[in-house]
Amino acid sequence: MIDQQLINRINELARKKKTVGLTELERKEQQKLYKIYLGAIRGQVKQQLSNIRFVEDQQ
Repeated sequence: MIDQQLINRINELARKKKTVGLTELERKEQQKLYKIYLGAIRGQVKQQLSNIRFVEDQQ
């Protein structure tokens, strides 16, 4: 599940990576958080796609 705390931590690690770099432990945490985030996004997209219904044009 995506919550603001998850997003804030991802952003914090991304900023640190750009400035001073990450420790090995932080790199592993970042990978884990990205996996959680991307999994949630993919789930949301699949849910949206499963709700799409095609209707034939009646012309």
